Amino acid sequence: MKCRLPLFLGFMAAILPLPVVATENVHLSIDASKPGARIDRNVFGQFAENLGHGLYEGIWVGPDSPIPNTRGIRNDVVAALRELKVPNVRWPGGCFADQYHWRKGIGPRDKRPATVNSAWGDVIDSNAFGTDEFMDFIQQIGSTPYVSVDVGAGTPQEAAEWLEYMTAAAPTALAKERAANGHPEPYKVGFLGIGNESWDCGGAMTPDYYVSQMKVYSRFVLNMNPAQRVKDQMLKIAVGPGTPDTEWTEAVMKAWEKHTWAWDINGVSLHWYTVPNGWPPSTNSEKFGLDDYAKTLKSTLFMDEFLRKQEAVMDKYDPERKVTLTVDEWGAWHAPLAGSNPAFLVQQNSIRDAILASLNLNIFARHADRVRMANIAQMINVLQAMILTDKEKLVLTPTYYVFKMYVPFQDATFVPVSMDAGAFTQGGISLPRVDAIAAKVADRKLLLEITNLDAENPVSIDADMPGITAKSASAETLTGAAVDSINTFASPNTVVPKPTAVKIRDGKLSLTVAPRSVTIVSIEP
Repeated sequence: MKCRLPLFLGFMAAILPLPVVATENVHLSIDASKPGARIDRNVFGQFAENLGHGLYEGIWVGPDSPIPNTRGIRNDVVAALRELKVPNVRWPGGCFADQYHWRKGIGPRDKRPATVNSAWGDVIDSNAFGTDEFMDFIQQIGSTPYVSVDVGAGTPQEAAEWLEYMTAAAPTALAKERAANGHPEPYKVGFLGIGNESWDCGGAMTPDYYVSQMKVYSRFVLNMNPAQRVKDQMLKIAVGPGTPDTEWTEAVMKAWEKHTWAWDINGVSLHWYTVPNGWPPSTNSEKFGLDDYAKTLKSTLFMDEFLRKQEAVMDKYDPERKVTLTVDEWGAWHAPLAGSNPAFLVQQNSIRDAILASLNLNIFARHADRVRMANIAQMINVLQAMILTDKEKLVLTPTYYVFKMYVPFQDATFVPVSMDAGAFTQGGISLPRVDAIAAKVADRKLLLEITNLDAENPVSIDADMPGITAKSASAETLTGAAVDSINTFASPNTVVPKPTAVKIRDGKLSLTVAPRSVTIVSIEP
């Protein structure tokens, strides 16, 4: 007798209801009539340290490489980064900055001395990627350099001469040397970092000792191009804290309040990584579950409290908020991938990291009147990277797509969003179900970002929009099939933005956002 079980099961599937996925509801109110601070484009900055394969193989392959390049810099990487409209790139570090001696990285590459990168793995550095290569890279991607000078192992004279080499417009000896190396026109240096983590790998200094050094470097390390001293002034960024206490910020800001004509700073840096289990980093960046997902996002939300603590100190000495708070190292720091060099800080990049990035960018936007610059760590092949490479292969990470989706927010005007975010609970950890920000762009378009932290349930969003008469809207969403979904060289399009249905009716907006997702809505007036 012929088995009819498959036919019976098909019949039952047709008449039985499908499982119902719970959809939560969240109401937003977006008051476009009350614009706030400008979301400075420099908040979307990047960080490229001489670390692992971040520079070598990630950016620099050399002019003789079979990998398509322009003067040694990978064409595919340049094309991808141009899509992000990268506003600034911090280089050469990081801990590497306070052992970097710039003269070893200029002139004919075959005559540059090989040195040891003692900051990251004691590997040999050929110094093939130096000042002129970095500036070439910056120009190719259309960005602005943020140069960190060596305050730990260097001297004020060395730093001053480096700035003269880069920026001198007059025919000084160093300007002529730059011209002899193929660059007669001065470079534009947008930002100067006065050291890096001087409380730790940058010299284990006390706050007061650092302040004494900061004043000297600020006084004598000058941009030597008169055109860059007024309209395009180079901004000087002092080292700030890497822990939530405020002692370091207090020392720097107290000095700034009493500064004289001889020296000045324009910003104080802050470093804060998402390391949910404490140091050393131990969370997996691949093949993890819901508990790790929730714990990581809970940890990253501490960024808001960290900023508030430092801002309270800064407001005491600078109530007009002239000095920017620069978060020039942030992002997820997971355990190194199995089989990789632990000193190279190689990790995978999942939809969890994309959500982590959106949460931090939203926090920066809410602090836009003080936080006017930030640099995710790092750009390529290191930590929470935009791009991963393997020889000639390249893959764009979920974090890359978040930064691409947020491009319209660069220099947009913050707009307040009120909501009852609800709650998502996992493994005893409670998180807001939804996070959202809004902004106005120059053509009066309204942008809305919605992050659904809920790992398993979609959220139905409805929003009223006082202050704008909305005519139409479009949306795209980034999500993955699971919290650990990643893009690989074999499957590069697993986590990519896709269009999402959105409706405007009677001036109100409605849409449903997927679980574990980042959504950008563009609303036309």
